[in-house]
Order: sequence, then C-alpha cells, then structure tokens
Amino acid sequence: MKIQGKMFMWLSVFLLAMAVVYGVWSKEPAGTTALFLAFGLSIMIGFYLGFTAKRVDVGAQDNKEADVADDAGEVGFFSPHSWQPLSLAVGGALAFMAVAIGWWLMYFSAPLLLVGIWGWVFEYYRGENRTQ
Repeated sequence: MKIQGKMFMWLSVFLLAMAVVYGVWSKEPAGTTALFLAFGLSIMIGFYLGFTAKRVDVGAQDNKEADVADDAGEVGFFSPHSWQPLSLAVGGALAFMAVAIGWWLMYFSAPLLLVGIWGWVFEYYRGENRTQ
C-alpha cells in the first residue's frame, strides 16, 4: 500500500502543477477548478493509503524480495447465485433515467433499489444464534 500511496502523492503534485499552469495560461475557470478538485481527490487518496499502510501488515507488494506467490490467498467471498445485483442494476438504471425523462420514474426505481439493497444485505442471514 505504500507504493500506491506514493503514486497518488506524486500524481497530486503533477495535478497541482498542471492546474496552476492551466489556470495561468487559459484563464478558464471550469477546467482550472476541475484540475484543482482532481488534485484534492488525489491527495486524499494518497494520504489515506499512506496512513493505512503504516498500520497494517507489510504485504508482498511492499517487500522487494517477495515472490508473486507470497501475496496469494483468499480474496473474499463472492456469492455465486445472487440475483440482487440485477435488481440494483435495473433500479439504478431507472433512477438515472428519471433524471432525464421525469421524476415520476423514481416511483418505480426506488422499490427495486430498496429490494436489491435489502436482499444483498440479508442474503445469507439465517437468524440470531442459528447454527445451520
């Protein structure tokens, strides 16, 4: 994580320099503001990654003598049969279409989004203190 933090910090230095140069030469406020905002986002991510890297175990990516296999292991649990992302995708698409077509479309997208979120959160919930 240290490497990624340094990369984002160097990116933020570059973005700050480009924002200043662009602002001086173009005198255009929208692009200059976008570059300054990109600088802010980049420095926040870089600070977070650097701050977190000091408090977690050193991964194989930060060890110069590490092999590729040293970083192998379980990544996480991914549900093989979940229908909840489909509900979230359709609800999200309808919600974004509501901005262009009309806000009345939110009446159809909100229930789909709520059902998808509820189902995703409680997909593997079997009750309190249940062993099976």
